[in-house]
Amino acid sequence: MKQNAVCDVTEALVKSWLPARPAEGHKGTFGKVNLLAGSVGFTGAPVLASRAAVRGGCGLVFLGVPAFGDDTAYRIVAGGCVEAMPYPVRSAADFLSKTTPDAALVGPGLGQSPEAETLVPEVLARLRCPAVVDADGITILSRHISVLNRRDAPTVLTPHDGEFQRLTGRLPGPDRAAEAAAFAQANGCVLVLKGHRTLTAAPDGTLYRNTTGNDGMAKGGSGDVLAGLLTSLLAQGMEPVRAAAAAVWIHGRAGDLAAERFGHRGMTPSDLIGEIPTVWRELENPV
Repeated sequence: MKQNAVCDVTEALVKSWLPARPAEGHKGTFGKVNLLAGSVGFTGAPVLASRAAVRGGCGLVFLGVPAFGDDTAYRIVAGGCVEAMPYPVRSAADFLSKTTPDAALVGPGLGQSPEAETLVPEVLARLRCPAVVDADGITILSRHISVLNRRDAPTVLTPHDGEFQRLTGRLPGPDRAAEAAAFAQANGCVLVLKGHRTLTAAPDGTLYRNTTGNDGMAKGGSGDVLAGLLTSLLAQGMEPVRAAAAAVWIHGRAGDLAAERFGHRGMTPSDLIGEIPTVWRELENPV
């Protein structure tokens, strides 16, 4: 497919994409998310991702935490959840039967255990909703890339450069836009190639370049926030490429607000989540 020109994402564009939010809606109206995330030593990632999904505006957030013979990670994660609903996962069936989500997220903090290696491709092959694959989920998927061809619903991958190298065998070259577009087209997925001026590429050649964000966001956990936010927008019915590009813009705008408050060095991924409501107020302001 032919690559189109890169379109810069702006506040006006994001506003035009946002779905209506009816005043008479209830929690079932605004989408349901199911996350598969976390492992021993990586218990912050699922908490950050689930909190971002809630802040993103979806109605229900379920959080499945692997507990293969040891529920330590699940117990720690559960203690950090208030709005999200955590539950232990011991098999793909546990995750797939918990709920019927409008969107799913697979990967933050999953680790690289043999159990995770089996779990990720099975879950992705059987999920019937749009799915975001992030972090450890991408590393595992890189060894089972054919799963993308067996998916019956849209898939969004969110790699940084190192994860892109695992997917393709090489780091992105100087023309990052062309490489992102080529991967998205070849694999029938939406690709969010993270970095300075993050790129979002769709299988049809559509390309978006982000215009927000700063170096203070370059900290472990920021990607988990983005993944949760993106999944939340998907669950609310946004088209995958627009959900991805909008999530990146909102994430970056929240980062810019956090930098104004706390400085680039001192801001944290939790600060990003705290600024998401301010971004929503800006976007929903009719003036």
